[in-house]
Amino acid sequence: MTKQPIITVVGSINMDMVTVTDQVPVQGETLIGERFETIPGGKGANQAVAAARLGGNVQFIGRVGDDAFGKELQQVLQQEGISVTNVEPVTHSSSGVATILLSENDNRIIVIPGANRHVTPEYVERHKEQLLASDLVLLQFEIPLETIRYCLDLCEQAGIPAIVNPAPAQNLGEDYWKKALYITPNETEEKELDLDQNQEIAQKLIVTMGERGAKFTENGEEKLVPSYKVEPTDTTGAGDTFNGALAVAISENMSLQQAVEFANAAAALSVQRFGAQGGMPTRDELEQFIRKSREQS
Repeated sequence: MTKQPIITVVGSINMDMVTVTDQVPVQGETLIGERFETIPGGKGANQAVAAARLGGNVQFIGRVGDDAFGKELQQVLQQEGISVTNVEPVTHSSSGVATILLSENDNRIIVIPGANRHVTPEYVERHKEQLLASDLVLLQFEIPLETIRYCLDLCEQAGIPAIVNPAPAQNLGEDYWKKALYITPNETEEKELDLDQNQEIAQKLIVTMGERGAKFTENGEEKLVPSYKVEPTDTTGAGDTFNGALAVAISENMSLQQAVEFANAAAALSVQRFGAQGGMPTRDELEQFIRKSREQS
């Protein structure tokens, strides 16, 4: 029997506090909103859930607070079939939280890292054996940059491919961008980081472009993979769904074209439902969606 590839996500775990409103208040203004919910999130956790629902064998390295949110967040990951052996509570910190304002099918987000600040190189070092057992590592920027660099060093030494999602945008440094297999900014992050100026780094870019799809360069040729046409309900988590799906596709040895098409389809499905993790599709749902889309085209 073929061993299922292990995808390790090193990243953030947050509780998303979501406010839905028709209108965004201006400075000093108070408005009555539509509804409020607490929803498990964090870019790391979101991407891990997306990958697990699509059939990935996912393990997580991260931290939560020693609080009610922390316990709930760990339980959610376990229920998704994600290994949380390497998720430890921080006794002197709250869990990470994100305040999300949803209005007119768009979002504004403020993240408080909390326990995610304690996902340090020393913490990853303690769980190094699990990371080195990976077939692919997935990283985002809601944990300290020095931890990302440390993980990329470990991956390079062990020959483990790593996908880096530079969100929120921060400059990792040219030498470290080069250590990634793929770098997956959205259009805003790509412009802010100016990653296409170095030819070697530009070849690693997979840029998500919302409703227009995603672009990448292969053999010196830029390719655009169009998005699936859907009516969005909530765009929160679409990029995380894309990255989780991309990790699964790459771990399954799909071609880059196939992997981006697969990830595009997963993201298109995700925006049709409420919540970052709530909208993430299962493998069966995704395959049915792709089949129907092909039949209709």
